[in-house]
Amino acid sequence: MSVEIRPLQKSDEAEWRRLWAGYLAFYETTVAEEVYRTTFARLISGAGNEYRGFVACLEAKPVGLAHYLFHRHNWSIEDVCYLQDLYADPQVRGKGVGRALIEAVHGEAIKAGAHSVYWMTNKDNTTARQLYDRIAKVTPFIKYVKAV
Repeated sequence: MSVEIRPLQKSDEAEWRRLWAGYLAFYETTVAEEVYRTTFARLISGAGNEYRGFVACLEAKPVGLAHYLFHRHNWSIEDVCYLQDLYADPQVRGKGVGRALIEAVHGEAIKAGAHSVYWMTNKDNTTARQLYDRIAKVTPFIKYVKAV
């Protein structure tokens, strides 16, 4: 069974909502309906400065998602690519969905001439980190957030 990765489409909204709700639940959070609507509209807008999205499908059923953004970086001339959200349905984990989504985003970064792709995860996300440790380099940076 091979994983098909394709750009997120307007017709994917119901499945995207299901997947993103699973992602948010994994991180023990929720967002308002307005955030769902706005985020999905941004993901499918095609605007150059907006987030983009992929869905991963097994047997034509969406089973995973990735959201990513290209942005400038002061340490390089080229843009960098931020992989913000990555999720695979729990029942398909270990079947290459996460890796395929990361590789699809990486492929887009290469096409765009980006310097690198980066992402963050919870330090306790040991299952995902087993994959990440095999395909990328962990950095020593710690994230801080100050709410406004």
